[in-house]
Parts: sequence; C-alpha cells; structure tokens
Amino acid sequence: MSRIKNLREEALAMHKDNLGKIEVRVKVPVRDTDDLTLAYSPGVAEPCMEINKNPDMLDVYTNHSNFVCVVSNGTAVLGLGDIGPAAAMPVMEGKSLLFKTFGDVDAFPICVNTKDTQKIIEMIELMAPTFGGVNLEDIKAPECFIIEDGLKERGIFKGAIFHDDQHGTAVVITAALTNALKVVGKKKEDVKIVFNGIGAAGGASAKLLLDQGFSNMILCDKDGILCEGDAGLPPHHAALAARTNREHRHGTLADALVGADVFIGVSRPGLVTGEMVERMAKDPILLAMANPVPEIMPDVALAHGAAVVGTGRSDFPNQINNVLVFPGLFKGALSCGAVQITEEMKYAAAKALADMIPEGELSPTNILPSPLNRAAADAVANAVAAEARRSGHARF
Repeated sequence: MSRIKNLREEALAMHKDNLGKIEVRVKVPVRDTDDLTLAYSPGVAEPCMEINKNPDMLDVYTNHSNFVCVVSNGTAVLGLGDIGPAAAMPVMEGKSLLFKTFGDVDAFPICVNTKDTQKIIEMIELMAPTFGGVNLEDIKAPECFIIEDGLKERGIFKGAIFHDDQHGTAVVITAALTNALKVVGKKKEDVKIVFNGIGAAGGASAKLLLDQGFSNMILCDKDGILCEGDAGLPPHHAALAARTNREHRHGTLADALVGADVFIGVSRPGLVTGEMVERMAKDPILLAMANPVPEIMPDVALAHGAAVVGTGRSDFPNQINNVLVFPGLFKGALSCGAVQITEEMKYAAAKALADMIPEGELSPTNILPSPLNRAAADAVANAVAAEARRSGHARF
C-alpha cells in the first residue's frame, strides 16, 4: 500500500524541502594541514604530473572512470514532450539519484540549452577528460540517433555511450519477453510480435529482438503497419521495415494483432481494446508500456484472455522499468573501461536480468525482478563486464 496520499503536493514538497535530490559528498576528509597538503596544494601536483606523462593514469588517480554525465536538452521528457532543459532538470537529477543508489555510479545532470545536435556532440567530446561515460536522456528522435551515432563515429569520446530511452528499454523488454515466453511455453522463432510505437525506444527494442532471432515481427506507428517500400519513411523506420512484415501486409494496429502472440507497446494510452486481445493467438503476451497510462490496462487485458501482462507501472505486477538496466550496465562498462556498448553487451544484460528469476519461480505475475532489487545492478554489471572483456572492448 502506497504511503502517498496526494502525489502532486507530496512530490513538490519533497523537491522543495531538499532543493532537489542530489549533492556532492567528499571521499577524503580535510581535518588538518597535512590532509590539505595531500588533497590539494602542493600534493595534488604529483598526480597531475603522472597524468600528464600518461593519460591512462586519469583513471588511476581520479574518479573519472566512475563519472557519468546525464545529458538532455529537454525535447522529449517523459510524456510531457518538449518542455526545455530547465524543466528537464528534476528528471536528470532523478536519473543521477538512481545511478548512485543502484549502481554506485556518480552521475551528474547536464541540461543544455540547444537543439543543435553538432553542438551537443562537441560539448560531450569537450567533457571527455571529466566523464568516463555519457547517458543521453530525453532527447527527441531523430536527434537522439544523430547524437549517439555522431559520438560513436567520431571516436573522440572513448567511454561508454548509451541512450537509455532506446537501449535501456530494449534490454528490459528483451528480458521480460524471454521469461514471458517461458511462462506460456512458446519459442522465439515461432512467435509473431506486433510493435506499436517505433520511436527511439520502440525502434531500438525491435532491432535488439530481431538481432536475437525474433524474426516474425510487424511494426506499427500512428499511421498503421509499416511495410518495406512505403513512401516517406524516415531512415530508421525504413531500415526496420526492410527486416519485418515479411508478408508485406498493410492495415491498422487491430489488423496486425490478429493471430499475434505478443504485443509490445511504447506508444499512447488506450490503443488496444479487449476485443483486439481476443483476436490474438492463444495465451497472448502484452507488454504495454505507455506511461503513465498503458495501451491497455492489465485487468482488461487479462479479462479478455491475456496470459502475461507487463507495464511500466509500479502498481501492477511485472513492472518493466529501465532502472533494472542502466545502473548495472554503466557499472559494468565503467569497471572494465569499456570503449563502447555493443549489441552483445546489451543482450548479456538482458540475459542476466532474465536469469535472475529461476524457472521454478516464473509465473504470469513474476517475469522480472523488482526494480528495487539491488542485486539486479550487480548481475547486469558482471555480465556486461564479462562480455566486454570477452569481445576485446575492455581497456582493463
């Protein structure tokens, strides 16, 4: 039972009373002149000279390898849309809070007053001596793709680069679907999946599933089913359309769902009806993640034949939440000096999450660990670091 009686009033009071949610604390006390001499002048010159001789010493003598910048321009904040960088600050503080709480990663909100993708790329590159990783957050498509791809292609920022809205969602969806299929006794190569919402999160999630062998997939946006050759498709839509809808179908979301085994929604509230669920295959899985109101409420989906339902909400079973992913993923990547986050590392994270629920404990209401489970970050971190080292993407 929630302690919250009035969400708006209590949320505003918590932020006001604490002046936000994060602060800087020190590791080294300054109790006397000797402490001051070692921590600052003249002692601080010694690590400075060592780093000047060998830049790799930056991760030995400073906290660089555990610093992450959470970068946003506020153009796609939660379900609020383009509210600007200042109004995005509470979200970025919250993200930093979760990084520290669950992954012991020191994250800093960086809210920038520009929509110029080149400026954002250059700004992040200029901060490379400070931050070992960058988490892009709440930047609208296609700008988020341009920034992430630009950083990777230029190769100046050599740490972990991750757009959580895309890849964190993709990882947790993959984990949830892996276990949901075990519950209903179906195999990935046999199921038909329908995605609704092919923005940053939906597109990345579809790509990760396709790369892992989920081959029978139909993608839908606000105009209906995507098909290869459709006029006017954005580049990222066109690339996915070429890999999906192998029967070249056209029509609505309702048409796509006929006979489908899985619905994955990262779109808008109320788009799926009970009647649409009834027309899906036997024992359908619905991962309806529009927030705060999903594409279909769990009780409605279950009443019309759904076998497993997951949402982004904490007040229903099977909460599908990125906090299960990004703290541990960065913890693992930073711990080994990963020079990039690969698709294999994302899948390793998804598998680690799925494996946290023993098969004997899997059920229609238990397909993922709780977002509050502190063990999730360590499981993900260990899997990501192991894969980075196996594939040669780790510096240490």
